[in-house]
Order: sequence, then structure tokens, then C-alpha cells
Amino acid sequence: MNSYITEQEEFWAGEFGEEYTDRNQGAVLHAANLSLFSKILPRMSSMDSALELGANRGLNLHALRQLRPSAELAGVEINPRAVEILTHDGFTAHQGSILEFKATQTWDLVFTKGVLIHINPDALPRVYDLMHAASKKYILVAEYYNPSPVDISYRGHEGRLFKRDFAGELLERHSDVRIVDYGFLYRRDPVFPQDDITWFLMEKFV
Repeated sequence: MNSYITEQEEFWAGEFGEEYTDRNQGAVLHAANLSLFSKILPRMSSMDSALELGANRGLNLHALRQLRPSAELAGVEINPRAVEILTHDGFTAHQGSILEFKATQTWDLVFTKGVLIHINPDALPRVYDLMHAASKKYILVAEYYNPSPVDISYRGHEGRLFKRDFAGELLERHSDVRIVDYGFLYRRDPVFPQDDITWFLMEKFV
């Protein structure tokens, strides 16, 4: 039996995480992700490899593969069912918690999308440090933004979703990182709707 550092990890590794994996798929989500990454990738000088923390079934990695077919793409994922899908689809999958992942290489881009919002706030510094250490140059954070930390109910569960300025905290923690670009995804977008996520592309400049 696995032991986890936080209750949030156990939550996503189990049945709730499996249900999330099952319902989050389809052409509409894929098209929206293609739209997002087609805006972000031109702001980068190059992107031949990427690591997603909390990759789930690989929706974001599939979009990157279509836009950069030769890129080396990998994901860290805590839910076993999602890891099986990642592996089946040909991605390099690291099964386990983000909080315990030890990077043995670096990637051009390290990113999260809708993942930091589910991390125990006390553990966020560990994730920021991992993203910084594993990145050769670029870091992407696409999460629910709020200028001050707030805990909101998530599908009837408390302590499972947090909004805050994730990118700002990473920038304050690592002085060699700066903003390249940022933008907003709107759930009412008439063409490519997504959750109300704000994305920040950052780069290491030293």
C-alpha cells in the first residue's frame, strides 16, 4: 500500500482520480489544448523536450506531440490508470507523486496545467523548486489565479482546490526566472472553451 505525504495525493491516486481520468477526454478538449499551445510555443526559442507534472491521461502532451512531433515528451502522474494510458500512448511516464519525483535529467519546458491548484499549499515550495531544477529554460504554469490564497469547495470536497498567485510565488522564490508572456483561457470562449485558467510562460535567464 502506498503512503503519501499529503491527503491530496491519496485523493488523486485513488477512485476520484480514476473518475477524473475517465471523464476528461475528447476532441473538444484536444482542440482547445492545440489552440493554447499554438500560442505559447512561438514565444519560446526552441522546445525539443517537455515534462508535465500531473499529466493525467496526457491531453496536453498529445497537443504538444501534434505541434512538435519530434519532441521528447514525458509526464509525472500519481494515478495508476492514467499512467497506463500515458504508457500505451507512447509517452515516457513516471508513476508517483510530484512531491517525491527526482529528476535525473532536464527538459526544455517543465509545466503544470490545472495541477498546482490541487497541491497541498504547504508543499508548493517543493514543487516550485522541482520545476526550476528540472527546466533547462522554460517553465509554464497554467492554473486558477487569485491574488491572495483561497480554498474553495471542489465537487463537494473541501481542502482539494486552492487558488493563488502560483507564478508570482515561483518568481519570488527563484530570482533567475522572468515572465515571457501570459494569457487567460475563458470557459465561455465560443471556439476553444476551457476552465478559467491563467497561464504564465517563464524562462530562466542565468
